[in-house]
Amino acid sequence: MPAKGKHRRPKFLRLPRSIAVVGTGGAALALPLMGAVCAHAAAPAAAVPSAVQKITTVSAPAGTAVEKSSVKTYVVKAGDTLVKIADRQHVSGGWKKLYADNRAVVGGDPTRISPGLKLTIEGQDATAGAARPAVGATTATGTTAATAAKTADAGYTLPVEGATIGTGYKVPGSMWSSGYHTGVDFVVPTGTTIRSVAAGTVVSAGWGGAYGNQVVVLHADGRYSQYAHMSALSVSAGQTVTEGQRLGLSGATGNVTGPHLHFEIRTTPVYGSDVDPVAYLRSHGVVVG
Repeated sequence: MPAKGKHRRPKFLRLPRSIAVVGTGGAALALPLMGAVCAHAAAPAAAVPSAVQKITTVSAPAGTAVEKSSVKTYVVKAGDTLVKIADRQHVSGGWKKLYADNRAVVGGDPTRISPGLKLTIEGQDATAGAARPAVGATTATGTTAATAAKTADAGYTLPVEGATIGTGYKVPGSMWSSGYHTGVDFVVPTGTTIRSVAAGTVVSAGWGGAYGNQVVVLHADGRYSQYAHMSALSVSAGQTVTEGQRLGLSGATGNVTGPHLHFEIRTTPVYGSDVDPVAYLRSHGVVVG
């Protein structure tokens, strides 16, 4: 502290003493000296006002704060699908919007994304962090949340139109090697058009043993749909299909007692990974009779 006081004392006392000499008519030689001192100090005095400047931080009014950019990069991990990513990241527009924004890096097949791929995430749902109405609760527009969910979950359809269900899922029986029915049978006559329940990629199309002629399609959510006992095929492995696209015609090939479509939903492309196909379709807003 003494060193600081010693530094400041001549700084503040020398100038008043010089001014006093000039003010009382002191020696004329003091005038040039005073002029030199004042000229040297004038430069910073002109640049910096003598009064202390008040620096004010201006904040945006409440409710109008500038939002951070909603655009970010997501690195694909093993097991990811566009549907899962869009859901977790609350992408407004779902996986279709995510795919449209990243088509250049994903390529022509939205069901095939590789770990390490960098996706641009934008257009996040503004209500992502807000409380969401319970299923069945009426929204401000008078539309139920359940109805809105079905509307947003477009892109799924029945594999056959107007068909009735014969044998249901997991019906027990010795005629099946697993001990139960691994899919659901839609009763249709031979020659009925079979359609893909959603967009995807054909992973196999051909003879499937007891299943006869079959087609297996991989969808964007990582699930596989299987269509068996067909009399004719319209697609081949590796082909990209859209929702409702014709895969072939129903029939009675393989191990059957009559014409029908055997339909499965699987977690892998092979037998033994089945899940309830009716529940799956209904979860995507498809009305199953």
